[in-house]
Amino acid sequence: MRALQVVGTFLLVVLVVCLQLGPFSHLALQGVVPDLALLVVVAAAIARGPSYASVLGFLAGLTLDLAPPVDHTTGRWALALAVVGYLAGQVRDDADHSAVAAALTVAAGSFIGTSLFALSGLLLQDPGVSVAVAVQVVPLAVLYDLALTPLVLPLALAFFARMQPLALRW
Repeated sequence: MRALQVVGTFLLVVLVVCLQLGPFSHLALQGVVPDLALLVVVAAAIARGPSYASVLGFLAGLTLDLAPPVDHTTGRWALALAVVGYLAGQVRDDADHSAVAAALTVAAGSFIGTSLFALSGLLLQDPGVSVAVAVQVVPLAVLYDLALTPLVLPLALAFFARMQPLALRW
């Protein structure tokens, strides 16, 4: 059963990254693409807790960092999504029982993740990142992720509920 969980989660991460960098990249608004990987990490945090979600966030972020077209320093998304996974997992009890709390968790995670990604770009002197761009992109990313929350979060939560061992299910 454990191998099935690992393979299933790996396939989910690959699917989400492919969708985010493939068809969803055509839905970009002012260069902002819906962050499906972040939504899956938040769902993992709500379903499984901070430890699991931070590892999943790191791996999903690293997959985003390494997937073409690579236009930034490797590790920026890995750091951002690992932090998001950990922090979202800290409020999992509230977010698990309320749709409003789950949406607020997504909004906070999107804000923190996008801000960390932008801040790391500023610190590493990424030529495509400036304070003006970050101030414009962060709110748009939060709104975009919130708009997709009702579509993606329930599916991801159902996936993680299905992947839990029978002894851990409620």
